[in-house]
Amino acid sequence: MVVESEAASKEIGKGEFIKLSYTAKLEDGTIIDSTDEEVAKEAGLSDKARYGDIVVVVGERHVIEGLDEALVGKEVGFKGTIEVEPEKAFGKYDPDNKDIITLTKLKERPVPGQRIQVGDRYGTVERVIGRRAVVDFNHPYAGKKIIFDVEIKEKIEDPIEKIKAIFLLHTVKEVDARIEEGKVIVEVPRGASFDQFFLLGKFRALEEIFKHFKDINEVEFVERYPRPEEKIEERKEPGKTVKTEEAKETKSKVTEGAEAEETEMAEIAEKAEEKEFKGVENTAAEEIKESENAEEAEKTKEVEEAKAETETKAETKSRK
Repeated sequence: MVVESEAASKEIGKGEFIKLSYTAKLEDGTIIDSTDEEVAKEAGLSDKARYGDIVVVVGERHVIEGLDEALVGKEVGFKGTIEVEPEKAFGKYDPDNKDIITLTKLKERPVPGQRIQVGDRYGTVERVIGRRAVVDFNHPYAGKKIIFDVEIKEKIEDPIEKIKAIFLLHTVKEVDARIEEGKVIVEVPRGASFDQFFLLGKFRALEEIFKHFKDINEVEFVERYPRPEEKIEERKEPGKTVKTEEAKETKSKVTEGAEAEETEMAEIAEKAEEKEFKGVENTAAEEIKESENAEEAEKTKEVEEAKAETETKAETKSRK
């Protein structure tokens, strides 16, 4: 009897919260989704907001219909393959679900195979003819069987963990929560009120909280912004108060100022010395030049005097 009771408690029913992991693929083995980051990246998938085990409420279509239905009656610890037919996966393929779209309605010229949005519909560009594009609005996996490799890890029983799981499922954000006298208080991450995805998701989370917790009458959201740590500490002394950090900062600034001033003075002195050296150098050059000019003038004078003396002697000799 005890064994049967334990077995029954492991069976999963609608409305229960369970944690699971999965990898989804097509019949040809192409992986299209996975909760395992390594598997997803090896398959070239990188569009998930987060990886890791997920918590779903069975029967709430948090996963595709066929998988959701197949979870009912399974036991915690189940590890196996679940095949989902197209009708309960992404639907049958409808060959008439195509439209011809003029390129003027699009932001840029598309290419075949590209996923685009037209109004509130998403489709795949099948081909482009002149100024028109044929767009297939069927889901990319419509008409295909989806095969899931699933592992059911555990049931979630704790109410707080259930509430956290609901918010993670609908907003992709982790929150802190507590329950006080019929009220759930949810502490959301800083800046969440500016996140459009969170704002939309939190209303879906609210609906599920009221649906699954009949004793909850109110949900309160708290977004906390703690005061930054004070950098200035006051140290009181007899007759005065010294702001140690401010004093340190001031001292640092004074020291930096003194060092800067010393550097500046050194540069000025160096420039002055250089200027003085150049001045002395120029003066010496001028003196040398003047000396050379004077010496040359003296030599010229001596030559002229010798020449004059020679001419005088010659003139005296000719008269005799």
